[in-house]
Amino acid sequence: MVLRVAVIGAGICGLSSIKCCLEEGLEPTCFEQSGDIGGLWRFEENSEEGRASIYKSVIINTSKEMMCFSDFPIPAEFPNFMHNSKIMEYFRMYTEHFDLLKYIRFKTSVVSVTKRPDFPTTGQWEVVTETEGNQESAVFDGVMVCTGHHTNAHLPLDSFPGIEKFKGRYFHSRDYKSPQEFSGKRAIVIGLGNSGVDLAVELSHTAEQVFLSTRRGAWILSRIAEAGYPMDTIYVTRYVQLLRHIVPLSLVNYYAEKKLNAKFNHEIYGLQPGHSQHPTFNDDLPNRIISGKVLIKPNIREFTETGAIFEDNTREGNIDVVVFATGYSFSFPFLADCVKVVENQISLYKYVFLSHLEKPTLAFIGLIQPLGAIMPLAELQGRWATRVFKGLNRLPSARDMVADIAQKREEMRYTIQADYIQYMDEVGCLVGVKPSLLSLLLDPKLAMEVFFGPCTPYQYRLRGPGKWDGARQAILTQRDRIITPLKTRVLDDYTKPTVLISYCS
Repeated sequence: MVLRVAVIGAGICGLSSIKCCLEEGLEPTCFEQSGDIGGLWRFEENSEEGRASIYKSVIINTSKEMMCFSDFPIPAEFPNFMHNSKIMEYFRMYTEHFDLLKYIRFKTSVVSVTKRPDFPTTGQWEVVTETEGNQESAVFDGVMVCTGHHTNAHLPLDSFPGIEKFKGRYFHSRDYKSPQEFSGKRAIVIGLGNSGVDLAVELSHTAEQVFLSTRRGAWILSRIAEAGYPMDTIYVTRYVQLLRHIVPLSLVNYYAEKKLNAKFNHEIYGLQPGHSQHPTFNDDLPNRIISGKVLIKPNIREFTETGAIFEDNTREGNIDVVVFATGYSFSFPFLADCVKVVENQISLYKYVFLSHLEKPTLAFIGLIQPLGAIMPLAELQGRWATRVFKGLNRLPSARDMVADIAQKREEMRYTIQADYIQYMDEVGCLVGVKPSLLSLLLDPKLAMEVFFGPCTPYQYRLRGPGKWDGARQAILTQRDRIITPLKTRVLDDYTKPTVLISYCS
C-alpha cells in the first residue's frame, strides 16, 4: 500500500517536502492555512495571523546558487541576491515544474495531530483539519511539520521596565512593512539581528534619527566578498571547511576578526560583540553609522514617557516609535499531546526527529538556523525523512539520539543553529548522497569544483537515492550563473580602465 503523508505548510519546506514524498512514491497531502504558497517569502500588506511575515523591501542574504533546490537551478539571469518577489517567482517555477500544486489544500488549517490507538505498531496519525468552518479527520502514515520558526513574534516587554508608560508607538518588526509612515520621526530599533539592522538602515533614509540598541553587539558581514563574488560562494566551500578543522580555532577567529575589522573597526563603531555571536548581514550599516543617520546604543535600561534611558546612563527623548526586532518563538499547538516546547527549545535528533516516539513517523522540516541557506537543508531533511518513513533508513536507539542531541547543544550557542556543510554532510551520509571526493578523482574537473568551489546543493544529487543526471553540469556551470546577471554592460575590446588617481585629482 502507498503510504499517506500529511505535509503541514506550503512554504519552502512544505513545497520541497511534497516533492520528496513524490520521489519516494509516497502520497502527500499538504495543508496550507493561507490561500497561496510561499510562506515567509510571500509579502502581503496584511498577512494572516499565525503566518510568518516580511516587509516589502526584503532581499535574501544567501546567494542564488547556494539557496536553490538541488535539482532545479535558479535561472542564470536572476540576480545573485534576490528580492522577495523574485524568490516567489522561483518558488512558483519550482511548483509548476514538478506539478506540486494539486497536492495542496489551501485555506485549510490543522487543528490537531494525534496518535492513533494502534500507533506503537502502525505509527499512524489522526489529523483533524478545518476548512471554512468545517472540520474533517483523516488518517496518515506520516506527518511532516513545515511551519518554520518565524511565526510567533517574541515581544519581551517584561524585560523593558517602563514600556507601559511610553506614549509613543511600539511594535514587533513582524508588523513593519515600509518606511514611509515614519518620515521625520525619531525611532529606536531594538536588536542587532538581520531584521533589526535592515529596518534601522531602511528607516534612516526617511526618519529624522534612528537609534539602534544592542545588548551584545554583532559581527557585520557583507554579501559581497573578493572580486565582487557573493560571500557564501567564496567561504562556504569544502576547502575552507577543511582549513577550519586543521588550523587552530584561535587563529581562525583572529584571521576572521582582522579581516572584518579591516573594512571597518567594529569596536570604534560600537558593534564589537562580547562573545561568539550569530553574524548579521548588511552592506549599508557602516555607511549609515558614519553619516550619523544611525546611532548605536547599548541595551535599554528603562523607558520614560517620551524616550528611553540606556544602560550607559545616556538618555534619548522625543522618541516617536520603538521597533522590537527581538526574534520569534515557535509552538505546535496541534501537537500538544506529544511535543513540548520549553524555553523556545525542542529536542530533535538531527533537528528532525523526536527521540521518544515508538515509530519515527513524525518529522520537523526546516526547524533549524543554519550558518548558510535553509532551503537546501530543508530539502535534504525531507529526502531523509521520507526514506525513514518507508523504512529504508533507520534511526539509532533513543539513548543514542538523546546523546547526539546533547552533544549538538554543547557545540552550538543557539539551540537550532547548525553549520551548513557539516550538517548537510551529516544528513547526506544518512541518506547516502554525500559526495565522495575519492570517487570524484576519476573526474578531476568536477572534483576541483566540488572541493574548491562553493558547496552548492547540486553536490548532493551526484550519487545515491535521488541522483540527478544534471548535477554535474549544474556544478560545472555554477560560476557562469553567478556572473551572468552582472554582465549588463558588455565591454568592448578597446575599453581600458581609467586611472583612478587622475579622476580623483
